[in-house]
Amino acid sequence: MVAPVLGFSKKTKDQKIQWLAETCFVEEPLAVEVLKKYWNSDSKLQGLHDDFIENTISNYYLPLGVAPNFLINNSLLTLPMVTEESSVVAAASNAAKFWLDKGGFTAKVISTQKNGQIHIDFFGLESKLQSFFSEVKHKLVQSIDALQKNMQKRGGGLTDISLVNSTNSLEGYYQLHCTFETLDAMGANFINSCLEKIAKTFEVEAHDYVPFKNDTTFPEVVLSILSNAVPECLVRAEVYCPTTLLSTNEIDGAVFAKKFVRAVAIAKVEPRRAVTHNKGIMNGVDALVLATGNDFRAVEAGAHSYACKDGKYTSLTDAKVENGIFSFWIEIPLALGTVGGLTGLHPLVKLAFSMLQKPNAKELMEIVAVAGLAQNFAAVKSLVTTGIQKGHMKMHLMNILNQLETSKTEKDQALAYFTNETITHSSVLSFIEQLRS
Repeated sequence: MVAPVLGFSKKTKDQKIQWLAETCFVEEPLAVEVLKKYWNSDSKLQGLHDDFIENTISNYYLPLGVAPNFLINNSLLTLPMVTEESSVVAAASNAAKFWLDKGGFTAKVISTQKNGQIHIDFFGLESKLQSFFSEVKHKLVQSIDALQKNMQKRGGGLTDISLVNSTNSLEGYYQLHCTFETLDAMGANFINSCLEKIAKTFEVEAHDYVPFKNDTTFPEVVLSILSNAVPECLVRAEVYCPTTLLSTNEIDGAVFAKKFVRAVAIAKVEPRRAVTHNKGIMNGVDALVLATGNDFRAVEAGAHSYACKDGKYTSLTDAKVENGIFSFWIEIPLALGTVGGLTGLHPLVKLAFSMLQKPNAKELMEIVAVAGLAQNFAAVKSLVTTGIQKGHMKMHLMNILNQLETSKTEKDQALAYFTNETITHSSVLSFIEQLRS
């Protein structure tokens, strides 16, 4: 059993690693060597990485790949993607190539409003709280003048504050619902700073409000925090073409479109299918969000929240055929930024933005939505034609071969053999054992 360690964060990186070696890696003699292998040889760059989080001991690498040939709003882009899943980049690339000569993808930002709440306990008369809020609302707004000065110069900032009665859900529970426009910034720190200042002003003013004093019943702030549910920060992406253009050597276009639309319809009504369906969307979304230094956990939470906005978890994408035209689209909330956070710090993030031709936040929202739609198209296309495993396992083959520590010659022979053979871990293992015997 590992004993507690005090003052761990105050240790140097070498001291932290030494402690781990003596406590957690006793049976891993090469642990320290492995950790240091992943240090960057450029000490300045390594120092930058060390400062991103606390208690850094090494760097954890994920592949940065690219998916070319994305025609989005008539501009041709190559998308940077960070992911560990074998078939994600290949699927995105295939979808981009498929739609390249059919008009490509169109995307449009519907709205960009972000929000946060100040959560309040109040067990007095609602009318008194409403009267108080009406009187002090202008002071709450003024209290953040210094915080939002620069944001307002660029056209952003707080857009409104409203008092929401949530006592039907929880006794004595009210909210100050605040909406913001943060332009090209992700805005999390800005929003949280504003909320905390407004909350403090609210409580100070409440303690001086005579009707509350007379009743000795004061509203009390419980917490203040932005929300990652951003249904008003919405973007739509779409592809469409005549069904005749969907024909391939394997399947007629009209038949393919019918099967594709039916598959999406199933994801619209069956939550268990919808979860996996949307996970495929997020394969593309997360990979691009990570590459651009944005918060993929927040995006995930917001997307899945939006998927159940009507009371039941459902697909984020829709599809239809009307008058011989196949349409496939997505509406997804994406709170993204192109300034602040890691966007100006991480060297690879800077390159990712250069690759994308330095988009602003709205343009990045459009590109990310397209990445999700493309990923979903590739997955559903496989499901209704060849099956998902054929392409995925071909990409996974290299992982299996690396696990078996195969030589280049063995890899080449295995790749050739499994071109038309079913790929499983056991079948690959058997093939390599035969080669070696």
